[in-house]
Amino acid sequence: MSSATVKPAVLTTAPKTAARNRARWASSRTYISAVLIFIWCLLPFYWMVVTAFRDVGYTFDTTPWITHFTWDNFVTAFSTSLGNHFGQALLNSLFIGLVVTVIGLLFGVFAAYALARLNFRFKFLVLGFILGASMFPGVAIVTPLFQLFTNIGWIGSYQALIIPNISFVLPLTVYTLTSFFREMPWELEESARIDGCTQGQAFRKVIMPLAAPAVFTTAILAFISSWNEFLIASQMSNDQTQTVTVAIASFAGSQPHQEPYTAIMAAGTIVVIPLVIMVLIFQRKIVAGLTAGAVK
Repeated sequence: MSSATVKPAVLTTAPKTAARNRARWASSRTYISAVLIFIWCLLPFYWMVVTAFRDVGYTFDTTPWITHFTWDNFVTAFSTSLGNHFGQALLNSLFIGLVVTVIGLLFGVFAAYALARLNFRFKFLVLGFILGASMFPGVAIVTPLFQLFTNIGWIGSYQALIIPNISFVLPLTVYTLTSFFREMPWELEESARIDGCTQGQAFRKVIMPLAAPAVFTTAILAFISSWNEFLIASQMSNDQTQTVTVAIASFAGSQPHQEPYTAIMAAGTIVVIPLVIMVLIFQRKIVAGLTAGAVK
């Protein structure tokens, strides 16, 4: 009798134990994968920081932590005695990135809303052209743009850097926001219209606050795209308007044919800091916007 009562308990407990083991193993694999991806993505940045704080004489030291600590590399990055214009380039990139982001969002929000809400012929064809424009290789338009800007005297000007970047950012902005606006229910806008709002007021007071998470996310992508752009900036800029990517690529060493690796790493560390700060600030706004939308 005792054996007859024990066996069902064993049979009942075994599947539960196996299920728990499978769940633990699946969770462990997830965490292990996340840690490996994190290390893979963070390792180049970590080595850049280590090299940035290392003395020039120990540039190729393979010690995996900071040795022979110095601030001289950051001083060299901002020094103009070697022909580096890194400080001015930081301001140029910040100005160009902000202008491109604001203009791209200004036109992209209205275009995305129209494509999501309005029904007209060939709408999907327009979306296809926008998606195709976002995939168009920038190298294919460098020569025509250079010839055009040379003819109108724009080489070395800010507009020669801003306008091409806007053309790269707009398709990304429109396509991203169109998908978000398409998922928003019509009832929100109709309720605002019933309460007496015009279509513009409903868009401004109801749709845009709820679209804030998507707008902030798109702003991050647009700014990073403009901040990292190199190809157009390397051809259209001069010493006064060059961006950080061009300035770092043109760093010169103290000796002929010397590659200033430590100064380049220091400049790269400085360039990454604004992006990290911006992402952290906008991430808080995104979470706040998502929470507010859920409460409403």
